[in-house]
Amino acid sequence: MSTYVPAALRRKIHGHFDAMCAYCQTVEALTVTIFEIEHIIPRAAGGKTEFDNLCLSCPSCNRYKSDQTHGANDSPLFHPHRNSWDDHFGWSIDGTTVVGLTRTGLATIEALRINRPQMIRVRGMWVALDEHPPT
Repeated sequence: MSTYVPAALRRKIHGHFDAMCAYCQTVEALTVTIFEIEHIIPRAAGGKTEFDNLCLSCPSCNRYKSDQTHGANDSPLFHPHRNSWDDHFGWSIDGTTVVGLTRTGLATIEALRINRPQMIRVRGMWVALDEHPPT
């Protein structure tokens, strides 16, 4: 079931996350998909449709995250408003793989399947075009 998010709030979220997936850091302009507004704490778990509980997500991360808030070993998943991406993640030397730096980072990478072979391959193409990783 979709939830209506007012256009002004959508624009604010899009701008706050620099038109980039809050989880995998894919830049929307590099894809052929429209990124989605994602409830960080799912509505099913009482999450509200308000700025502090919404983020920009690529469709893949949004689908894999679904209604999860915790991953392996009951580690909390990354919360894009409460956590800093750089504290929990980094990039491999070649820029194609997201590296988990904490339990939260590792759990998020696994739960959202951020390093699927297809994503690593396409990131390699973006690196070759000098379009990735984001700065």
